Amino acid sequence: MRDQLNSDLFDPRTEMVPDFSRGASSSDGDFGFAFNDSNFSDRLLRIEIMGGPPQCRPDGEGCTSIADWARDRKRRREDIKKETVLDLSLCPEEQMLNDIQPDMDDGVGFENQDEEPVAMVEEIQSGDEDANSNESSWSMDCSTVLRVKTLHISSPILAAKSPFFYKLFSNGMRESEQRHVTLRINASEEAALMELLNFMYSNNLSVTTAPELLDVLMAADKFEVASCMRYCSRLLRNLPMTPESALLYLDLPSSVLMAEAVQPLTDAAKQYLAARYKDITKYQEEVMALPLAGIEAILSSDDLQIASEDAVYDFVLKWARAQYPKLEERREVLGSRLARFIRFPYMTCRKLKKVLTSNDFDHEVSSKLVLEALFFKAEAPHRQRSLAAEESASLNRRFIERAYKYRPVKVVEFELPRQQCVVYLDLKREECANLFPSGRVYSQAFHLGGQGFFLSAHCNMDQQSSFHCFGLFLGMQEKGSVSFAVDYEFAARSKPTEEFVSKYKGNYTFTGGKAVGYRNLFAIPWTSFMAEDSLYFINGVLHLRAELTI
Repeated sequence: MRDQLNSDLFDPRTEMVPDFSRGASSSDGDFGFAFNDSNFSDRLLRIEIMGGPPQCRPDGEGCTSIADWARDRKRRREDIKKETVLDLSLCPEEQMLNDIQPDMDDGVGFENQDEEPVAMVEEIQSGDEDANSNESSWSMDCSTVLRVKTLHISSPILAAKSPFFYKLFSNGMRESEQRHVTLRINASEEAALMELLNFMYSNNLSVTTAPELLDVLMAADKFEVASCMRYCSRLLRNLPMTPESALLYLDLPSSVLMAEAVQPLTDAAKQYLAARYKDITKYQEEVMALPLAGIEAILSSDDLQIASEDAVYDFVLKWARAQYPKLEERREVLGSRLARFIRFPYMTCRKLKKVLTSNDFDHEVSSKLVLEALFFKAEAPHRQRSLAAEESASLNRRFIERAYKYRPVKVVEFELPRQQCVVYLDLKREECANLFPSGRVYSQAFHLGGQGFFLSAHCNMDQQSSFHCFGLFLGMQEKGSVSFAVDYEFAARSKPTEEFVSKYKGNYTFTGGKAVGYRNLFAIPWTSFMAEDSLYFINGVLHLRAELTI
C-alpha cells in the first residue's frame, strides 16, 4: 500500500494521473474561502522576496501598456544575463532540494530566461529564529532578503494544479513534522505569484490589464500551472489586439508546456497580423520593420492581397536584405525559416530561373525548391488538387494557392510552325461572384514573341447597357509605339461534354497598353451565367482558354 501511495503520478505507467492540463472551469471547486486560512491548511509557505539590482521593479509596476511591459521585460532579461554565476560554496547547499528542480531531459522551462523557481524544505523552528538568520538568507545570487511573506496553504489543492508543487510535496516532505516550505522569488515576481496562488484556490484573477495578465502568465509558466496559463491566454485574447501586443505574444518563452497552453493566443496573434497586413504594399514601411515572427505570420496567410507569388518572393528578399545584411545570416534565415512560406510552385518559370541564380539562397536549397516547384507544375490538375488537399491539413502550405490579385495561368508554348501559346485561366465561382457589379480580375503575365500579355475577366454592362454580363479581354503590357499583330481565340469548358467550346476568334494589332475582347463572352445575362444550373461552372470552377498566334 505504501508503495502504491508513493508511486510517481508522472510515470506514464501509472493510471491515476492528475489532469494538470485541464483549464479552469465551473466544474473545478472554488476553494477561495480556504486561501491563507489555517483551518483549511496543512502547511506553511514561506515566500522570501529577494532584492535584485537597484533599478529592478516589480513586473507591471509603472507599465501602462504592452510596449512598456515589453521594454521592462527586455531590460530584466539583460540584467539576468549580466548577473554573476552563483557560487554554491557561499550557500548552504544542503538546504536546496535538487530533486524538485526541472530535469534537464524534460525540456520544460529552460527557454524562459527568467530565474527558475527555487524551493527548499525547512525544519520547524524550535529555538530562537535569529540563531539561524545567517543560514536562511541565501539566494541564487546570495542577495538580500527584502521581506518574507508567510501563507497557510493546502498541499492537495496546490499539488492538484501544479506538477511543480506536486513534486515538491511528494518528494520533499519525507518526515511528517516538516510542514514549512520556502520559496524564493525576485521582488519583480511577488504580485504575480500572489495572484497565481489565489487562482489555484479560486480559479479566478483580480487583474485585468494586459501587463498584469502577462506577469501572471509568466509566473504560471514558471510554476507549471497550465490551467492558469489557459485562463490568462483567454483573457488576453478578449482584449483589443494591437501590432505591439500580437508581436509580444509571439515572442513569449516557448517551453513545451507553454507552447501548448498559449497556442490559442499565439494563433490569434498570427491571425491578427495576417489580417492587418493582408495588403503588404499598403503598409510597406510598417511591414519592413516587423521582426521575423511577424513576417512568418503574414506569409503563412492564404489571403495575402498581392499581385503574385513572384511579388511575395521579391518582398521576402527585400526584407531579408534589410534585416540581415550579412550574407551568411541571411542565407540561414531564408533557408531555415522563410523559404517554407514562399509558394514556389505558383511562381512563374521566369522568376524560378532567377531563384536558381540568386546569391541569397544556398545553391543546394534553391535547386531543391525550384525542382519541387517544376514537378508540381508538371502534374495533372487532379494530382495538383490532391497535393494541395494533403497540404491543407498541415502547417506547410506551399501547394496551396493564395488569393492573388493577378491570377495564375498555365501556358503551353510552341515555336513551330508559328509562334503560338495556349493559356489556361481558372476562376472559382466565388471569385466570379465577387466581380459583380463592376469588378475585374487580371491574370499573371505570359509571353509571346518577346512581348508580355495578360487576360482580364470583367463584370460589365452589355453593349446596350441593358444588363450585367461576363466579359473577357486580352491586353498587351508594354506601353509605347510597338505594334504586334496576333490571331486569338477564346474558349471555355461547357456542360454536358465538359470540353472546351470556342466562343470568339479574331485578329488584332496591339500597341502598348491596348486590349481587345468581348463584353459578353457567353451571350447571356450575369444572372444566367452565375445560376446554379450554369453550363460553365464545373465543380465550382470556370475554365477559360485563350490561344494566341503570331
